Amino acid sequence: MRRTRKIIVGAAALGAVLGGAGIAGAVSGGDDDGEGHVTGPEAEAATSAALEATGGGTANAVERDSENGATWEVEVTKTDGATVDVRLDERYQVVVIEGDSESADETGGDGGSDDD
Repeated sequence: MRRTRKIIVGAAALGAVLGGAGIAGAVSGGDDDGEGHVTGPEAEAATSAALEATGGGTANAVERDSENGATWEVEVTKTDGATVDVRLDERYQVVVIEGDSESADETGGDGGSDDD
């Protein structure tokens, strides 16, 4: 009987810890991975709006943003392979679509053009 009680108490404690983490994530409106990347319903809405604006592609990351009056930044690799940052306002309307400077850095800083 004592063993069963210990198992029940341990399971209840674990449930309280895991439940608290879930509630904290729900209250914050999504999960942030520590690098600014956000998940959850709002991030999904931002992703959907960004993919619609770019005509499809793959969303690589969603972040909170404050550049150019935006609320969201979604990095999208378009179907042609180009990577862009789609900045959206709080209503998921496009503020600006910019070439992703990080992808230019990875290819030598010129966006990968070969003019040899």
